[in-house]
Amino acid sequence: MSEDVASPTPFTGEDYRARTRRVAAAATEEGLTGVLVTPGPDLVWLTGYHPTAITERLTLLALRADGDPVLVVPALERHDAEVAEGVTGMEVIDWSDASDPYLAVASVLPAEGTYGISDSAWALHLLGLQQHLPRAAYRSLSDAMPMMRAVKGPEELKRLAAAGAAADAAYEEILGVRFRGRRETDVAGDLADLLRRFGHEQVDFTVVGSGPNGADPHHEAGNRVIERGDAVVLDFGGLRYGYGSDTTRTVCVGEPDDELRRVHEVVLRAQEAGVQAARAGATCQDVDRAARTLIAKAGYGEAFIHRTGHGIGVTTHEPPYMVEGEEQPLLSGMCFSVEPGTYLPGRFGVRIEDIVTVTDGEAARLNNTDHGLAVVA
Repeated sequence: MSEDVASPTPFTGEDYRARTRRVAAAATEEGLTGVLVTPGPDLVWLTGYHPTAITERLTLLALRADGDPVLVVPALERHDAEVAEGVTGMEVIDWSDASDPYLAVASVLPAEGTYGISDSAWALHLLGLQQHLPRAAYRSLSDAMPMMRAVKGPEELKRLAAAGAAADAAYEEILGVRFRGRRETDVAGDLADLLRRFGHEQVDFTVVGSGPNGADPHHEAGNRVIERGDAVVLDFGGLRYGYGSDTTRTVCVGEPDDELRRVHEVVLRAQEAGVQAARAGATCQDVDRAARTLIAKAGYGEAFIHRTGHGIGVTTHEPPYMVEGEEQPLLSGMCFSVEPGTYLPGRFGVRIEDIVTVTDGEAARLNNTDHGLAVVA
């Protein structure tokens, strides 16, 4: 990997304030009274604040179109919250262990209305809010505002590009590692080490699916010893500069047989078709259809058992989703995976995945390693 990828400029307080204003305005357009954000990716994206420990103690950001943001935090975590870039200047209300945090939230919110609430909110907290705001209704943010984080700004795109480049570098290095005679967990450990070496601060997954295990799209690397002739699905990613990487390539230990070559070529053409369909103005399902049609025509339609892609940002899986029935138009700045696959139970699987970003023209790939069926030792 070229290490001349410039470090992104840190997000400023104004960057975060622009996001909170935009979300509050979008909530009004959606008919919401406000947005309630609990610890998780939404809170990190809106404030830069990541509580040191996500516990049963309530932390909640309340966004309202008719008022300034308010952050409710446990008293013992107030200092950590206030030094976060996006919290500076925001009203912070703390509560002690001897008090009721839901009363603190209820004191700053209208008693009636409909609130969007983070998908990651604990049921404990939602039930507490319902008790103190019994005339209010709640909708998950993935339902009410699924595109909240979908369109990335220039600095976010830099982070995603850096994460993609680091994942590419890890793949290029892993091709020189010995596969045959080693366990899947050994290769997965190598991948995790390489992701960290090339700048990832967090490794989220290292799928190593060898032989028949490759027919399970979310196979957890296990103790199976990789053998000569195995197809091996390598799917790995994590966070660099706080933004995600996710890429998949399929390799073969020794020379592949004709069937593996044939299936790999079908998936390769399907992946290219999906990328070509990822243009501004097309819909999410157009990407899925473009890839799925090619696999179905080749006779493997029943073996493509998952959606074609998912959004990526401060998490490695987020809206939008490239799946049949999703008519959300693609907008310039959206980033997502294009990852068709074919899975033959008891035999092998093939998947090829790149992260792409939508531009005014054709989609730009954030992964640029060779898509061919690489032969490894």
